Amino acid sequence: MKAFLLAAAMTLVAAPSLSQQCDDAEKRKLQEFDRAWADATNRGNRAQLESIFADDFASTDINGSQNKATTIDGAVRAAERRRATGQAAPPTVYDNYIISCTPVSAVITHRATTTATVDGREQASYFRSVHVLEKRGGRWQVVGNAGHALTDAGVLLYLENDWNDARIRKDIAWFERILTDDATAASATTGTFQTKREYLESIRADKSVLESIELLEPTVRVDGNTAIITGINRTRGRDAQGKPFDRRALFTGTWVKRDGRWMVQAFQGTVIP
Repeated sequence: MKAFLLAAAMTLVAAPSLSQQCDDAEKRKLQEFDRAWADATNRGNRAQLESIFADDFASTDINGSQNKATTIDGAVRAAERRRATGQAAPPTVYDNYIISCTPVSAVITHRATTTATVDGREQASYFRSVHVLEKRGGRWQVVGNAGHALTDAGVLLYLENDWNDARIRKDIAWFERILTDDATAASATTGTFQTKREYLESIRADKSVLESIELLEPTVRVDGNTAIITGINRTRGRDAQGKPFDRRALFTGTWVKRDGRWMVQAFQGTVIP
């Protein structure tokens, strides 16, 4: 993926060189641009979309090939249908941004998670987008777009990274949603089995400060509504006494899909000496 992004950016312009990367402030502006684009699409704001898309814009995604006119017309019609029926656009979260840019070109990729109610139950769908932009007349415009729905394996890899982020934040609410009620945890530190409630209590009681958790060598095997993920987590931080640590642990996680949503039913970790 990274190789593709770099190649895409390089085809836009011959200069400036790769050494002239844009700074973090410009990347934040590009992320804000992307979110404003999504908002304009949901509202069907034709004037704003006319400014966002370059005249030579081209798109290839699950909706097929489109140009500037067909893309904007489709967004406006969809927004008009929602307003006519009193419906709102399904809530979508954009995250996991990767932005590569020079002063005049940029490639943005991100995950999009859309939540909808199906048969009275909440279900999420996942999508990955790749946007190519150029700065023309001093402002960013979208010149190319591609995207695809994520496979179950892709969704699960993202969720493993979400797990690590939630563990760093000690986000109990996230684990409440992702763990089945009958989940079992095999603790790498205490050598005991824990129920869902006991695992959540162990997070609350943890006095250590986790600075980073890096997912290494992940493998995902999906069989219908069951999946097994194995890999290594490298965790860095400070323990309850403030002493720094850097440890690696093998892990295995058993995921099940219930009501269209992947959840963890069992997991274990083994610290590597």
